[in-house]
Amino acid sequence: MSEIRDFKDLIIWQKGIEIAEKCYFLTKNFPRDELFGMTQQIRRSSASIPANIAEGYGRRTPGDYGRFLNISQGSINELQTHLILSSRVGLCTVKDIELIIQHLQEETKMIISLLKKLNN
Repeated sequence: MSEIRDFKDLIIWQKGIEIAEKCYFLTKNFPRDELFGMTQQIRRSSASIPANIAEGYGRRTPGDYGRFLNISQGSINELQTHLILSSRVGLCTVKDIELIIQHLQEETKMIISLLKKLNN
């Protein structure tokens, strides 16, 4: 296992970046009239996942780190909701979002695991 020197070495952060990247590519195909609607909501909530992981890591105390991990988990839930709604209203298909949803479920497991370690 390699040494963690900063937040960019965290696998949980790297996975969060991959999720955000997939969301940016997905929303490129959304209609232009959704630019300030669902496109912006999906992009903001997806970017919030790794951003809060990084910010929490930088706080250097388990309590602060845990608080930001919980915020990141909230962003995961928000993002899942936006993705599901987008497919239901025809902005994308279920097939378009299923891989992202799978990654979000994996990210949730990683957050829960890290929170347990911080609480011990």
